[in-house]
Amino acid sequence: MATPKAKNTVIDVYSWPTPNGHKVHIMLEECGYKLGRDWIAHPIDIGAGDQFKADFLSISPNNKIPAIVDPIGPDGKPISVFESGAILLYLAGKTGRFLPKTSRGKYEALQWLMFQMGGLGPMLGQNHHFRMYAPEKIDYAINRYTNEANRLYGVLDRQLKDNDYVAGKEYSIADMAIFPWTRNWKNQGIDINELPHFKRWFDKLAERPAVKRGVEVLATLRKPVHDAKAKEQLFGQTQYQKRK
Repeated sequence: MATPKAKNTVIDVYSWPTPNGHKVHIMLEECGYKLGRDWIAHPIDIGAGDQFKADFLSISPNNKIPAIVDPIGPDGKPISVFESGAILLYLAGKTGRFLPKTSRGKYEALQWLMFQMGGLGPMLGQNHHFRMYAPEKIDYAINRYTNEANRLYGVLDRQLKDNDYVAGKEYSIADMAIFPWTRNWKNQGIDINELPHFKRWFDKLAERPAVKRGVEVLATLRKPVHDAKAKEQLFGQTQYQKRK
């Protein structure tokens, strides 16, 4: 009798070393999934336009990283998931980790995940764009997004005054979602030394072994965005083209 073939359990992660990519890398490592054994990182070079290729669009129709394919979904069949926040929730559900079990705790964590997805990430992204990549320096835009970044960091600092983690006493997917976006605080015009409660939290997370491993995933592949082709792929008209 032939030996049954072992079922593939390796999660494919299509990603790039950006804050949104690192969220998922960190979560996988925190859950005990080991890179190269339990999950594989497939680089999607967003500066080269990999995010617009048909194979990637089939699992991430919004042409954004990251996206995953889990060969063993909730019903035992393969499932693909895009949007970093959705992936964090999926992995939390799959593993039963990093999302509080009580209804109150769950919603407290989810509101801070939404804070990152709907506010912190988009605003810091605009901040970084106008401060670092915009072809012309627009004072209005720089001031607007720098001021908003300062406001959002202030929100976090106040929340962390009486809490060990963003959503309370438990380390959760909310922390994993927020941390990667704040690693580049210097280029965002922020001085975290003026935010003592945030700095305590930031330094604590930066020392977690899984966080250290997560932010190194694919990191050697990323290059500064200087050439015109990369800028076109990231910020130009290519992303607005109609796709079938």
